[in-house]
Amino acid sequence: MFYGFLCSGWRLLTCRGTTARLGIVLAMGAFGIGACTPERAGRENARANTGANAPGTDPRASASSSTALTVVDGAGRTVTLAQPAQRVVSLIPSATETLIALGAGPQLVARTRFDVAPEVQHLPLVGGSVDPSIEMIVSLKPDLVVSWESDKRQAFGERLATIGIPVFMLRTQDTSDVFHGLASLGTLTGHDADAARVLKTLRAQLAAVRTSVESLPVPRIMYVVFNDPPMTAGPNTFIGQLISLAGGRSIFADATSNWPNVPMEEIVRRDPDIVIVPVGEFKAQALTRLRVMQGWRNLRAIREGRVVAVPANLLSRPSPNIGLAAEVLRSAMHPQFPSPVPEPDSIPDMAPNKAPISDGIRR
Repeated sequence: MFYGFLCSGWRLLTCRGTTARLGIVLAMGAFGIGACTPERAGRENARANTGANAPGTDPRASASSSTALTVVDGAGRTVTLAQPAQRVVSLIPSATETLIALGAGPQLVARTRFDVAPEVQHLPLVGGSVDPSIEMIVSLKPDLVVSWESDKRQAFGERLATIGIPVFMLRTQDTSDVFHGLASLGTLTGHDADAARVLKTLRAQLAAVRTSVESLPVPRIMYVVFNDPPMTAGPNTFIGQLISLAGGRSIFADATSNWPNVPMEEIVRRDPDIVIVPVGEFKAQALTRLRVMQGWRNLRAIREGRVVAVPANLLSRPSPNIGLAAEVLRSAMHPQFPSPVPEPDSIPDMAPNKAPISDGIRR
C-alpha cells in the first residue's frame, strides 16, 4: 500500500525502512513532450455548465446541475462543486505549489508541516500529509480538500464526505498526472484561464529542454531514490520520464514497476555513466557516504566523481516546477547547460528530523 510520503533527498538515502521502504512520489504527467497532450491533460475534467473548452474538458464527465463544476479525480471519483472553492486545504505539497502557481494561493486556508512555500507559512497547520488532524481541517470550514490518490484510508474521506466536505484525490505518479492535476485544480478553484496559461508555459519549457538535447550523446543514469536497499525510479514515473526528456537513459529503463528495488550487483554490472542523487540538506554526508559504502564505492561513476546532487524538494514534487526539474536534470547530464538553480551544497546542515519533506510514497 502506498501513502503519500515524506522524505527527501539524502534523508531518503539514509532512511532504513522498517516494514516500509521509501520511494519518492513524483507524480508527473507523461510529457506532451513524450506523453502529455492537451487532450490527455484535461481529458477527465469538465466544465459542466458551459461545456467550454477549459483545460480538462471531457465529454465523459457530466454536470450535476447547470452551474456545477465537475471533474474526475485521480482515483476515478467524480468531484462536483456548486461553485469554485474559496477555502481549500491541500495535504500534498506539490498540490499546494500547483495552487500557488495558478493564483489560488489566497484560497488556501491551511498547510501541512511539509509545505515549504513561503506563501503558506502563515497559515494554520493541520499536521502531516498522511496524518492530518481531521478536527483541525473541519474547523477551518474548507469547501475542498486535496488529498492523495494513493491514500487508501477510507475513514478519512468518508468522514469528510459525511459532513459535506468534497475531497479531490490527486494522482502523482507520472507527468500526465501533473497536467491533469493542473487542469482539475484550475477548474475547481475557478482558475481555468490560469491553468491554461501555466500548462502552455510548461509544455513550451519541456519542449525546449527536449529539443536542446536531441543531438547530444545519451548518458546512462542511475537515479538514487534510496540507497539501502537501492531503489530507483521506473520509466513510467515522472522522474523516469524527465530523465529521458532531458537527454539521459536510466540504466533501469526496463524496470516494470515504478519504484523498484534493484540489486547493488546489478547496478555495478550496468555501470552508469552518472549517478544522480536528490539531496536536501545533506550533500556532504550523502556523497561522502556513497563513496565509502560497500557496493556504491565500486561504481566507476563514483570513483571518478560523476555524482551529481540535485535539489530533492524540486525533483520530488510533481508540480508546475517539473519544467525547472527537467532543466536541472539536463544540467546534471549535460554540464554545458548551466543549472537554473544552485547545487544544494550551500545549504546548512540540519538534523534529520528537521529536514523538509517531499512528496513521496512508502509501502
